[in-house]
Order: sequence, then structure tokens, then C-alpha cells
Amino acid sequence: MRNAISLLALTALAALFTSGCATGPEQKLGMSDKLGRGISNTMEITRLGDLRRSIEQKAVFDSPSAGYTAGAVQGLGRTIARTGLGLFEIATFPIPMPGKGYRPICTHYIPPGPVYPDSYKPGLISGSTFDTDTYAGFSGGDVAPFVPGSRFKVFDN
Repeated sequence: MRNAISLLALTALAALFTSGCATGPEQKLGMSDKLGRGISNTMEITRLGDLRRSIEQKAVFDSPSAGYTAGAVQGLGRTIARTGLGLFEIATFPIPMPGKGYRPICTHYIPPGPVYPDSYKPGLISGSTFDTDTYAGFSGGDVAPFVPGSRFKVFDN
């Protein structure tokens, strides 16, 4: 029994000293990072962040009519490219790319993370889950905001 406890303590000590901090530039990307990035990029076809950003940028820097025409075409092309890149990364996630490993590819044309229009900043949804009252543990508001015409409110003074 004493040998088992000593072996367990030695194993825990070895695990403590051999595990490294996974932050900073020395972090190595693995298969799961490539798979997650691929799934995120594949879902761009439903999120349409590139399309909205291209329309907004063209409208701001050129003209509103260019935003709705050329911006839409450019955004649609970027959306299709990001979706195709995501499908490629899902299909090849167990295989490291020569010279790049598991790092993102095509970063000159498509940024590795999701893009949003400058007028939109993603955050938490507003609801009783995240906007709680610190004393009672819950907050007021609309009970069924997803139902059109819902007027039932809780704790509105």
C-alpha cells in the first residue's frame, strides 16, 4: 500500500513539472484547434459575418450604392471562400500541413477568426440568465420576449 501511495505521489509530481503553460507565443496548435476553426468557418454560411462586413465597408468607404452591389458580391465570395476553407480544414484536421503544421492557412485573404461589421460588437444576450439581480437572484423583464405582442412583465415598477 505504501508503494502505491509513493508511486501515485511520484506520478502527480511528474505531471506537475512536465505540464506547461498553454498561453503565449509558445503555444502549439493541435488537431482539435484545426477542427474547431474548420467548424467555425463552415458555419459562416449561416452567420454571414463576411457578407455584412463587406457591405458595410463598401458603403462607408465608397458609397451606399456600391455597398449594396459590389459589397454584396465581394461579401458573398468571401463567405463561400470561408465556408470552403472550413470544409477543407474539417476534412484534413488529422493531417498537419507541410511547413505550417496545424496553423491557419490563407490568412492573407481570410482572417482566421470570425469577422463582424464594425457597427456590431458580439456580447452576451440580454436576459434573466446574464442580467441577474444580485440580491434576489433573478431580475424582472419580459417573461416571453420571443412571443409577438407579449405584455407579461415581472417586477416592473
